[in-house]
Amino acid sequence: MTCLWCDQPINESIHWGNVFWPSKRKEICTSCEEKLPFIEGQTCHRCGRNSFETECKDCQWWEKQLKDDPLRKNISIFSYNDFMKEIIAQWKYRGDYVLIEMFRHYFAKKFAKHFQTIVNNAIIVPIPLSEERLMERRFNQAEALTTLLHERKNVVTHLLYRRHSEKQAKKTRQERIQSNNPFMINSSVKKRVILIDDIYTTGMTLRHAAMVLKARGCPEVFSFTLVRG
Repeated sequence: MTCLWCDQPINESIHWGNVFWPSKRKEICTSCEEKLPFIEGQTCHRCGRNSFETECKDCQWWEKQLKDDPLRKNISIFSYNDFMKEIIAQWKYRGDYVLIEMFRHYFAKKFAKHFQTIVNNAIIVPIPLSEERLMERRFNQAEALTTLLHERKNVVTHLLYRRHSEKQAKKTRQERIQSNNPFMINSSVKKRVILIDDIYTTGMTLRHAAMVLKARGCPEVFSFTLVRG
């Protein structure tokens, strides 16, 4: 077995656990794993970023702006460094889909740790792409991330719809915050929702989605993202 990123051999012992439960098997070598910027230690209890404060400056700002923040809590696995930026670019924008397997073990494990108490009474909703963006990329990275979870029966992929707009990556922080809500929903939602996306940057995309969900009756919205920018 070789590392999906550097193609070097992975020296991992084979045992019953990683044969019958592939999510426990790592597809990345030790050297590359050490470069991954895991979020560890003290974090903001709202957005999941490393922070010495219980609520970081960003989340304090959101609280002042929105008064009633529609997003209850975000959990992320990694912060955004140059190594992660390179992986995301190769996977998301250059179509190297198989790289998602690098994250299977970590994604499933952290989701279970933080959401196992509510997931049976919640639905998992990937952030959608517009039809135009989906045609461009050929896959929805948020929907792809849901395939790494064990709770596939909870996934609802077409609850939200998205209007086409300029790429978020091309917008400044202020432009993202001031952008119009691109999401629509056609049905009521009576369960909690766990939104899935690849990157939490300003949190505006997730909050836009949370706003339309709450407006249609959703009692509580959480988010789970691969990276906290």
